[in-house]
Amino acid sequence: MGIVEQKIKDLKKRRAQIKAMGGEDAVKSQKKKNKLTARERLNLLFDRDTFREIDMFVSHRCVNFGMENVEIPSDGVVTGHGLINGRPVFAYSQDFTSRAGSLGEMHAKKICKVMDMALKAGVPMIGINDSGGARIQEGVDALSGYGQIFYRNSVASGVIPQISAIMGPTAGGAVYSPAMTDWIFMVKNSGYMFITGPEVIKSVTGEQITFEDLGGAMTHNEKSGVAHFAEESDEDAINNIRELLSYLPSNNMEEPPLKDVGDDSKRQVLSLDKIIPDNPNQSYDVKKIIKEIADNGEYFEPHQHYAKNMVVCFVRLNGRTVGIIANQPDVLAGCLDIDASDKATRFIRFCDAFNIPLLTIADVPGYLPGSNQEWGGIIRHGAKLLWCYSEATVPKLLLITRKDYGGSYLAMCSKDLGADMAFAWPSAEIAVMGAGGAANIIHRKEIKGADDSESKRKEKIEEYNRLFSNPYCAATRGYIDAVIVPSETRQRLIESLETMCCKREIRPPKKHGNIPV
Repeated sequence: MGIVEQKIKDLKKRRAQIKAMGGEDAVKSQKKKNKLTARERLNLLFDRDTFREIDMFVSHRCVNFGMENVEIPSDGVVTGHGLINGRPVFAYSQDFTSRAGSLGEMHAKKICKVMDMALKAGVPMIGINDSGGARIQEGVDALSGYGQIFYRNSVASGVIPQISAIMGPTAGGAVYSPAMTDWIFMVKNSGYMFITGPEVIKSVTGEQITFEDLGGAMTHNEKSGVAHFAEESDEDAINNIRELLSYLPSNNMEEPPLKDVGDDSKRQVLSLDKIIPDNPNQSYDVKKIIKEIADNGEYFEPHQHYAKNMVVCFVRLNGRTVGIIANQPDVLAGCLDIDASDKATRFIRFCDAFNIPLLTIADVPGYLPGSNQEWGGIIRHGAKLLWCYSEATVPKLLLITRKDYGGSYLAMCSKDLGADMAFAWPSAEIAVMGAGGAANIIHRKEIKGADDSESKRKEKIEEYNRLFSNPYCAATRGYIDAVIVPSETRQRLIESLETMCCKREIRPPKKHGNIPV
């Protein structure tokens, strides 16, 4: 065997040793937890045979606490690039089988390198988190590593899509990088996020709580809103990450990809003519409207477990990606509250950053009343919604299906906040408030002084309904561009998108605004 052949054989041996990760026992332990290994996750994430690893041979430099005698394959994280749906993407995957995927100096440098490369290439960045946290033996070097990652998350925000997958423990400072990315996928019963774990909480406060209740997938999907997707398995999470990327551009200078799915752009949706109940107080599911107007009835919904009175999702209209923000009459009558405002705000800002047109579907009676809302800062949180709609420069379409009252009318992307095209169904009610409340205020003395006050009240409610609880008053003043038959909705929206697709809007130069966070 020649010298070169020996060197090639040596290279292959070294590769094989590193690809064994933490060893057979550690890999078996990972499998017992129904978790894929770091390398299996990447191979499943990327198109077949396209993943190319970077920095396979990087190793730590720690000499404290006997670490000079400890080998950690790839320093506990696999990094590289490949193709997803035929488009380039960078990614890293922490390897829990190798020293619990703990983050040290070189581990962080590997992550920072692919983040820098993704930013320069203008392609998405995906991080798969499965780590025991900072490598304590490396001290401040580990903390510095986290800081360097956080800094890059901030720089890349709004430039390239950033996605995090929580497929194992993510605790302490490690939670902040995912929180700074655009989308977080969590796997049920294996992915956890928390600042302090159950044991620390018990020692400090005496509270006993499980990992799952404290920081599991459903906790962060239902209660905190930190995560956007709760998945049944690693495989489900990876498949949905691939699905999400199919809706998104690679960077902020590109348009979202067009995908012809064969649905007729002129398709009439007759079922929409009957979807609004005759009783104005009866609820309905706004997702049925979304499904009927979307190409092939398909929509991709983040945050489906959080603030259910607001729906946000991606759809395609004639192959073009659109972000939908919709009140959900089935939950809290579609009222706006703190969580719904935050949910919609973040979604709108993401879509605006990545050139995704917005469609707002409004059926909102107002803001949710109550001291908890006021004390929790509904004024500040609600102002975010006004802010981000006003700030967004992508094409903005508005569809009013039924109630659209008061401040919430403005908050759901009225013409005054920059809606480019505003449509209303004949069932739309656009007014300062509902007819009952309005009649009680406007005609208070007249109703009180009437012989039959209840009859007089009903008369004044009917009068107010006739004057204002319809789309035509707003249409006569140009606040509504067209009152349309519901079955025409899909066609009109598609035509409007095609018309506005080259929209350009310039704002005054400034460093940045001061959003009411």
